[in-house]
Amino acid sequence: MATLVGASLWGPLKELWDTVEGAVWRRQPESVHLLDLQLKKHKPNFLSLYKNPPKSAEQREKVRKASTEGIAIQGQQGSRLLPEQLLTEAFILSDLFDIGELAALELLLAGENQQPHFPGLSRGLVAVLLYWDGKLCVANSLRSLIQSRHGKTFTLELSGELVALTTRFTDELMSQGLTRRLLTLVSEINVTREFERLQKERGLGNEKHRKEVSDLIKECRQALADCLFAWTCQSPLGKDDTLALVAHLETVTVEADGSLDSVNLALVMALLYCLDVSFLEQGTEDREDLLQALPLLTEKQYVSAVHSRLVDGRPWKLPGLQAVCRLAWALALHALSQLPQGSALAEFTEADEALADQALLGGVFLFMTEGMLGCEGFTHDEFYTRRLHSLITDFLALMPMKVKQLRNRADEDARLVHMSLQMGSEPPSSLRKDLDHLMILIGEFYSKDPFGLELALEFWCHTESLQHTSLQGSYLGMAMQRPPHKQVVLSKFVRQMGDLLPPTLYIPYLRMLKGLANGPQCAHYCFSLLKTNGAPHGDNMQVTGSPVSWEHFFHSLMLYHENLRRDLPNADATHYRLPPIRGITQRELDGLTSFLQLLCTIITWSENARLALCEHPQWTPAVVMLGLLQCSVQPVLKGELLLCLAAFGKSPEIAASLWQSLEYTQVELNEIESSCEEYPLTRAFCQLISTLVESALPVNLGAGLRAPGFQPYLTFLRDAVFLPFPTRAYRRAAEKWEVADAVLEVFHKLLRDYEPQPSDFVQETVELQGEQVLAHKPPGHSLMFHLLNDSPTLTLCLSLLEEGVRQLDTYSLFPGKKQLESAVLHCLCLLDLALQKEVVFMDLLRESQASLIVSPLEQLLQGVSAQSRRADHIVNIARYLYHSSSNPEAAFQSAKILQRIARYPNIQNRLVGDFTHDQTVSDKLMAGFVECLDNEGAEEGLEKGDDSEPAKKEARIRHETQIHILNLLITSLELKTPNLALYLLGYEVKKPINSTNLQDAGVLGCPRSCLHAILSLLQRGSERRSGPVLTSQAPHLAELCYQVIYQLCVCSDTSGPTMRYLRTSQDFLFTHLQHLPFILPGDEISALSQMSWLMKTAAIELRVTSLNRQRSHTQRLLNLLLDDQPRTQHAGNHYDTHTHLRRKLLSVLDAINFSQDVPELLQLDFFERTQIEQVIANCEHVNEHGHTVCNVKLLHRVLVAEVNALQGMAAIGQRPLLMEEVNSILQQVVERNRVRRSLSAKRHALQSWRGLVETLLTACPADLIPADDRQIIIRDLLLDLHDKVLSEDSAGELMPIVAGAVFTLTAHLSQSVLSEQQQGAGLEGGSSSGFASIANSALHLILRKLLDFILCTGGGFQRLRAHLYGALLYYLQIAQKPEEPDTLQQAGKSMWERLTAPEDGFSKLQRENLAIIESYGTALMEVVCRDACDGHEIGRMLALAVLDRILSIDRQSQWLLYVCNSGYLRVLVESLRQDDTALQTLLSPQPPLLKPLYIYESKMALLTRVAKTGQGAVELLRCGLVSQLVECQVFDMVPDSDSHRVFGQRDPSGFIPSPLDRYRQILLPALRLFQVILTSTTTHHQQGATQVLQWLIVHADTIQGLLRCQELSMGALQELSLLTGIISKTALPGALEGQDVNSAALPEFQGHISRFQRQCLSLLGRLAGSERERLLKQAEIAAPGDPAERREEMEVAMQQVCANIMEYCQTLLLQSSAQAQFSICLFSPSVNEPASRDGHTDLALPSALYSRVPSLGLVLFLLKNSAADFFRFHQSHRQALGKLQSLEQLPPEELKECLSPNPSLCPVCSYVIETCLFVMWRHLEYYLLYCTPTDPKDSLMPGASAYRSRLTDDSFGRALGLSRVSQQDLEQLQSDMGAGFGEALQRKLLEVEGLYSQVRSRYTFIQALVRRIRGLLLTYFRNT
Repeated sequence: MATLVGASLWGPLKELWDTVEGAVWRRQPESVHLLDLQLKKHKPNFLSLYKNPPKSAEQREKVRKASTEGIAIQGQQGSRLLPEQLLTEAFILSDLFDIGELAALELLLAGENQQPHFPGLSRGLVAVLLYWDGKLCVANSLRSLIQSRHGKTFTLELSGELVALTTRFTDELMSQGLTRRLLTLVSEINVTREFERLQKERGLGNEKHRKEVSDLIKECRQALADCLFAWTCQSPLGKDDTLALVAHLETVTVEADGSLDSVNLALVMALLYCLDVSFLEQGTEDREDLLQALPLLTEKQYVSAVHSRLVDGRPWKLPGLQAVCRLAWALALHALSQLPQGSALAEFTEADEALADQALLGGVFLFMTEGMLGCEGFTHDEFYTRRLHSLITDFLALMPMKVKQLRNRADEDARLVHMSLQMGSEPPSSLRKDLDHLMILIGEFYSKDPFGLELALEFWCHTESLQHTSLQGSYLGMAMQRPPHKQVVLSKFVRQMGDLLPPTLYIPYLRMLKGLANGPQCAHYCFSLLKTNGAPHGDNMQVTGSPVSWEHFFHSLMLYHENLRRDLPNADATHYRLPPIRGITQRELDGLTSFLQLLCTIITWSENARLALCEHPQWTPAVVMLGLLQCSVQPVLKGELLLCLAAFGKSPEIAASLWQSLEYTQVELNEIESSCEEYPLTRAFCQLISTLVESALPVNLGAGLRAPGFQPYLTFLRDAVFLPFPTRAYRRAAEKWEVADAVLEVFHKLLRDYEPQPSDFVQETVELQGEQVLAHKPPGHSLMFHLLNDSPTLTLCLSLLEEGVRQLDTYSLFPGKKQLESAVLHCLCLLDLALQKEVVFMDLLRESQASLIVSPLEQLLQGVSAQSRRADHIVNIARYLYHSSSNPEAAFQSAKILQRIARYPNIQNRLVGDFTHDQTVSDKLMAGFVECLDNEGAEEGLEKGDDSEPAKKEARIRHETQIHILNLLITSLELKTPNLALYLLGYEVKKPINSTNLQDAGVLGCPRSCLHAILSLLQRGSERRSGPVLTSQAPHLAELCYQVIYQLCVCSDTSGPTMRYLRTSQDFLFTHLQHLPFILPGDEISALSQMSWLMKTAAIELRVTSLNRQRSHTQRLLNLLLDDQPRTQHAGNHYDTHTHLRRKLLSVLDAINFSQDVPELLQLDFFERTQIEQVIANCEHVNEHGHTVCNVKLLHRVLVAEVNALQGMAAIGQRPLLMEEVNSILQQVVERNRVRRSLSAKRHALQSWRGLVETLLTACPADLIPADDRQIIIRDLLLDLHDKVLSEDSAGELMPIVAGAVFTLTAHLSQSVLSEQQQGAGLEGGSSSGFASIANSALHLILRKLLDFILCTGGGFQRLRAHLYGALLYYLQIAQKPEEPDTLQQAGKSMWERLTAPEDGFSKLQRENLAIIESYGTALMEVVCRDACDGHEIGRMLALAVLDRILSIDRQSQWLLYVCNSGYLRVLVESLRQDDTALQTLLSPQPPLLKPLYIYESKMALLTRVAKTGQGAVELLRCGLVSQLVECQVFDMVPDSDSHRVFGQRDPSGFIPSPLDRYRQILLPALRLFQVILTSTTTHHQQGATQVLQWLIVHADTIQGLLRCQELSMGALQELSLLTGIISKTALPGALEGQDVNSAALPEFQGHISRFQRQCLSLLGRLAGSERERLLKQAEIAAPGDPAERREEMEVAMQQVCANIMEYCQTLLLQSSAQAQFSICLFSPSVNEPASRDGHTDLALPSALYSRVPSLGLVLFLLKNSAADFFRFHQSHRQALGKLQSLEQLPPEELKECLSPNPSLCPVCSYVIETCLFVMWRHLEYYLLYCTPTDPKDSLMPGASAYRSRLTDDSFGRALGLSRVSQQDLEQLQSDMGAGFGEALQRKLLEVEGLYSQVRSRYTFIQALVRRIRGLLLTYFRNT
C-alpha cells in the first residue's frame, strides 16, 4: 500500500486494530510484544484522539508539484508522478475533512488500492469510507484496551502481563484528559452535519455507500461513548471527569419516539456506574482495594461537588434524565450511610430521602421505561441490564418507606377515581401514577432477557413456594436456607402489592407479574403465587380469593363465556358488521387481555404449569377459550386467546387434544379484520397452527367429520391468508409482512417435515357417512405440488423475493423490515426444500404413474417474472448474497439454492447469460459472492445446536455460506463451459477461456473475483512460520479452497491462465508447500484433504514447468520437497552435515497415519445383529465426496418406526431401553462413517503423495536431481513406505496405493542405477561398499522389506501383489549384468582366465540377493507359485516373470526343485491344454481380448527357462509337456496371409496385431521351447527328440505348409529358422528306431520325415539361390523404418535358416554312414549355380522346380556368398567399433550407425561355411572316388527320379543310383569344381578362419576341409 512519509489515516490504524483484536479478543501467541510496539507507535493518536494532521502551505506545495516533479512513496524507489485529477481530489478531500494535504493524498492512494474491494465506487468515495474506518479502528482499539483493564465489574481473563500493559497505558491516557476529549468528540461528531458536508463535495455515492458511511460514523460515536462506559464499569472517574459527564448529560435530548439514542444511553449508564456502590456487597477478594480506589469514600470533595451539582435546582433539558441521576445518587448516598466509612459523609447521606422525592417528582420510572428501555441499544449490553436491575431492586430494598408512600398514594388516587366515576364527573387531573409507572417499568424491564440472566429470580423466594404443597415443591432441588434480606424484601413487595389491589393498579400489576414471570424458574414461582392467591381469605368475600389468581381469572372467563353464549347473534350477521360487545367493559377487556398475556408468558416457560392448568377439572381453559373464539368477541381478544392456545400447544400431549377440539369448534376467521385493516386474529391463528404443527400433527385429523387430513387448514392458509396478503389494506404497514411471515413459517415447517412416500401418489378413498370420499394427501405433498408448478403460490413466493431484494437495495429503514426479511427467509427455505426433495418426489411420481403434472423447480425458476418481464428469478435469489452483511441467513439460503441449481448442466449456460446480461447487476452479483467469501465474521467448528448466542449463530451461518459457494464452484467446474464458476472466478466466458489473462484485483480494471477471495483466504498468515491461518481455523473451508484451485489447474482450459497467475503474481504453491505437512490434532481428515489437493496441484506445476522448460521454478520446488539439509549460503556443494532435516516429502508421509481404529462390533440385547447390519446397508449411499456412508437420519427414522410398531405393555415398558439401544446403534454408525471418511482421506492423501513422487521422478528433467541424490532419495522413500505399511496396525485399504508407489520407486531406482553404470560409474571388479551410489546394504534392506510386504499380504490382495512382483522384477534387474556388445576381440582372455577372474559387482549382488530370497524358504515360493497358477491375469503374468527371473539366477536349483516337487510345474503344463480353446478364439478376424495370449507367452517363457537346465527339461518331458502341445489344435489354425484381407482386419491403432502375427506369437514360443528342450536334454535326448518329432508329424500339414510358404516375410523366416532348427535335430532316419511306434504307422511316419527332408532342401534352393536378392529388396521396400536395418534382419534370418538346413544335411550324411562310400547323396553332381539355372526371378515359380534334387553348385554358391557376407559384416563391425572408441566426437546420425551392425552374423556365416565345406567334401569324395559312372545317354540332368529315390533310400543300395551318373557328369563336376573352388576362394576361406574362428577360442575344420577338397580335385584330375 502506498504510504507517504508522515501521513497515515487508515493503513497503520487498521494494523493497530488487528493487533489489539489479536491480543485482547483472539488471544494470539506473541501478541503482547506486538501490542506493546503498536501502542508506543500510536500513542500520539490516542492522546490527540481524532485530531487530524494539520494543513500546511509546504505540504500543499509538495502535493501540487507531484504531477510534475513526482512524490516519494515509502517502499518504492524514486519518486512517482501522480495525475493532476488525483491531486485535485486530494485538495477537495483535505478541505472536506480538514486534514493535511499529504494525508488526503495518501487516503486517496489507499482508496485507489482498495477500490477492488468496493465495486462501483470511485477512489474518492472509497477514501471517505477509509477515513471513517480509520477513526473507527482507533475508537475500537481504545474501547478494547479499556475493556481489558482489571476492574470491579467484569474480567476478560487475559494474561497478567497484557492487563498490566493496557492498564498502564490507559491510565496515562486518562490522566491526559481522555474523558473530556471523548465527550467533546461525541458532541462534535454528528451524522447529519457530516452528511451535509459530504453532500456538498459530492462525497456520497449510492445507497449502499451512504449506509456504510452513516454506519461508520454512528459506530465511531458509539465506540467513543462505550470507551467511557467501559472505563466507569471497571474504574471510577475522578471528580472533574464526573462533573464533565454530568454537564454533558444536562444538555442531552431524546429522539422522536421519546427514547435516548444509544450513544447518550451509554453515557447515562457510565454515570450510573460512577455512582454505583452495589459491587461492594459482593464481597470479592479485592474488595478492600476497590474501596480504596472509590472516590465516593475517599474524597469528600468528590461527594460534595457531585451532590451540589445534582441537588442544584437548575432543570436539565430532560427532567426525566435528571430524575434518574438523582435517584441513583440518592441510592448511592443511602448505601454509603450503611458503610462504616460513610459516617464522615453524614451531611450528604441524610439528603437521600429528599433526593428520592425529587426524583419521583421528575417522573423517574416513566423516563426509565420510555427513555432508556425504549432505546434499541439497551438490550445490546449485559451490563446495562445488570446496572438497571440493581437500581430498581436497590430502590425497593433500601427505601421501603418510599414504596409504602407510593402505595398509599395509589390507593388514595383509586378512591378519587372511583368517586368521580360514581358521580359521573372527570377524574382529577393532578393524579400521580408513580406506582403504576414503577410496576410497568418492572414488567417491561424483566420481560426482555436477551442474555438469559433471569435476574427477576431475585423477586421470588424459594421458601414461600416450599411452604405450600405446590406442583413441584422442591423445584430447584435446593436445601432449605434463609434467602438474602434483599430477596425477602423484594418477594414481599410482589406479594403485598397484590393484596387488596385497587382496580386502577390491576393492569399495571399484571404487567409487572408478566415481566417477573419471564424465565423457566420465575414462571414456576409466579404460577405458584397465582395458585396460592386463589385460596379463600374470609367468609364475607363474595368471590373467593384475590382478583389476581387463577381461580378468579378462569372463573371470570367462564362467566364471560356463558354470558356470551346465552345470546349468540345470528350467524349470518357476523360477517358483515362488528357485533356489540356484550357484558364486558373496555377496562374489563383490557384486564382480560393483560391476564391472558400473563398466562401466555407463564405457560410458555413452564411445562408443568401448562399441564396443571389444562388438566384442572373445573377450569378447562382450552375448552373455554375455544368456546369464546366462537362468540362475538373483539378480534384483539380473539388474537390473545389464540396465542394462549398456541402456548398450550407447545406440549405434544395438549397439542393432540387441541387439534381435536379445533376440529369440533371449527374456528372461523371472519372478514371483520379486513374491514378494520388490522389482522391480529389471522396472525395469532397462524402462530397457533405453527405451534401445533411442530408439536404434533395427527395423521387422521378430522376423521369421522370429514375426509381426514390437514388439507382444509392448508387450503385456508394458502387461499385466504397467503395469496390475498399483498392486495389487502393495512392500517399498520408492518402488519403486511407480519402476516406473510406467520403464514410462510407454517408452510416452511410443513415442507421441512415432509418426506415423499410412495403412498402419497396413490389415490386412496375413505368411507364417510356411508359414502366413499377421496382421502387428503399430506400437507407437504400439496405444497410440493404447488411449488413444482407455475402456481399462484410459487409466483407469489418469487415476487416476494423480488420485492424483498428491491427493498433491501434501498438500504433504508421501513416498518416491518424485520418481518419482511423473515418472510423472505421462509420463501428461500421453501425453494431450497423443494429443490432438495424434488428428485425423490418426481421419481415416486413417475413410478406411481399418477396423473399429476409437475415441472422441476430449477426449470420453473428460469421462467419470466410478471413484474420485470425478464427471466430474473435466479438472479434475484443470487442478489441476496450482496446483502450478506445485513442478512447472513438469507445469503446462506441463497447460496444453498444456487448450489443445488448448479448441479444441472443445461442451466449453467443460461445462468451465465442471466448473470452477465446487465453489467450493473453482474457487478453486484460478483461483489455479493466475493463479499460472502471475504467475510471475516465466519467461524468454523460451531455446532448447529450451539445457537444460543446470536453472534455464534451468525458466525456459523457465514461459514456455511462460504462452504456452499465453494461447493457451487466445485460442482460447476466439473460441467462443460461456459459455466457459472468460470464467471465467478474471473475467467472469460464470452471468448475462449484459455485466452483469459488473470490479474490482481484492480489491475487493468480487473474486478475482484471469487478467485482473489479464495487466494486471500488461503494466503492469510502464510508469510508467518505458523502457516496459513485458514488451514487450522477453518480446515474444511481451506480444503475446499485448495480443491477449487486444483480443479482450475487440472482443467485444460483454465490450467494455463491459472498456473501462470499463481506462479507469477502469488508464488502460491511454493509458499504453501513450505508449510507442509499440516497437522491438525482435532481434524485429521481435513488436514489430509488439504494436503492432497495441494500435492496434486504441485504435481501439475512440476509437470507444466518441466514441459515449458522453466527450470528455475522446477528446481525451486524440487529443492523444497527433497532437501534434507537446510539451504544456507555455503561454499561449493558441501552441506553442514550436522543439521539434517527430514525431507518435506517424508514428513508429509509421516503425517499420514496408516493405522485406523475400527469401531467394535455392536453389542445388542433387543435387535438382531444380522438384520440391523442389513438395515444399515440399505441406508448407505454415496455422498457428494464419493464416500459410501450411512444416512444416519434415515436409519434413525427406520429404527424409531420399528420401535413404535411394537405392541403390548412389555414393549411400552422396555421402550427407554430400546431407545437407548437405538442410540448406541446410531453412535456406532456415526463412528463407522467417520472411519470410512478417515480411510478415504488417507487413501486420497496417499494417492496424491504418490502422484507427486511419481511426477517428480518421471516428469522433471533428470539432471535436476543428480543420480547419486536420486538413488538416496528413492531409498529413503522406499524404506519409509515399507516401514509404515509393514507396521502391525497398518490399514489394509492403504496397501494397494503403497504397492503401486513401491513399484514406481523400484522401477526408478533400477533405471537410475543402470543409467549410472552405463555412464561408467558402475563397478569394475566390484567395490566393497556396493553398487553404484546406493550401498549394497541399502539394496538388501529394500529387498527384504519388499519380500516381507509380499508375504504380509497373505492369501488375498493378489492384484496388489502384481505391483510388488513388478517391483521385485525391477529390483532383480539391478543385479543383471548388461549385455556387452560382441566386439569379436575377446580372444585375449582365455577360458581359464575367465573362469578364475574375481567376482564382479553384478555377480556379488546377485548372489547376495539369492541368499536373501532363499532365506524366506518355501513360504515365498508357495505365494509366488500359487499366483503364477491362478488368479488375475496380470498377477499371473508377473508371478510367472518373477519365477522365471529367480530360476535364472538360482544356481542351486532350489526353486526349480520346489516347483517340480510341489506339483506347480505339472499344473502349469496341464493348463496349456486348457489355454488351447482361448488361443483359438484369438485367431478370429475380429480383434479379441489379448489376455490369453499374454498369459500363454508368459507361461512358455517360464517353461523355456525351466527347460534350459537338463534337469528341468527332463521334468517337463515327464510332465507330458510335448503331449499337451501335441493335443493343442491352435497350431493347425494358420490364418490366411492374403494381404488385402489382412489389411482390412488390422487394428487402426496398431496395438492389436493382425491374425497372422497373433498366430506367430503362439507358434514361435512353442518352437523355441522345443529347441531348448532338444538342446538341454543330454541323457534323455532320444526321448525328447521322438516326442518333438511326434508333434511335427501330428501337425505335419501345417509344418509343410509353412515350409512351402510362398511369401517369405520376416515373420515367416523366423518361423522357418526355428522349424528347420527343430527338424534338423529330430526328423532323422533313425529317429523312430527303438521307440514304441506302431509298426503300421511306421511307413507313414517315415514318409513324413522324407517329406520334411525334401522340403528343407528345396527351401535351401530358394534362400541360397536366386530368390535371395529379390526377397532382400522386397524387405527394403515394404517394411517401415530403416531399410538397411530391415535388410540386415532378413539376412540374419536367411543365414540362420541356411545354417540349420546345412546342419541337417551334415547330420543326415553322418547318420547314413561313417564312410563316404556308403553315404547317401543329397545333392546332384552338377555345379550349375542357381542364378544361371533359373534365369528368371518370378515370385510365382511352380513349387515343382524346387522339389528337384538340388545340385552341388547350390552348396558352392552358398559357400561363396557366405564368405563374401562374412567379410562385409566383419568390415562394418570393425568400423563401428572404431567409431565407438571415439564416441565423444561423433555427430548424432553417425552414432546411430555405430550401433547398427549385428555381430551375430559373423558366427552364422562361419558355421555355414564350415558345414558347406563338409557337405561338399563328402559328396565330392563319393562322386570322385567311389561312384562308378554309367552310359552317358542316361545323364542326370533330364530327370531326377533316381536321385529322388536315393534321397530317402535307407537300404543304401547303390545299383539304381550308380547306373545313372555318367563319366561325362563326373568330369564336368571336376572341372566346374576346380574352376569354382579356385585359389581366391580358398584364400578367402582360410582368412575367415584366421580372422574369426581362432579368436572365438574354438577351432574349426575349415583349413582341413579346404585341404581335403583341394586334394580330392587334384587326385581325380591326375587319375583322369
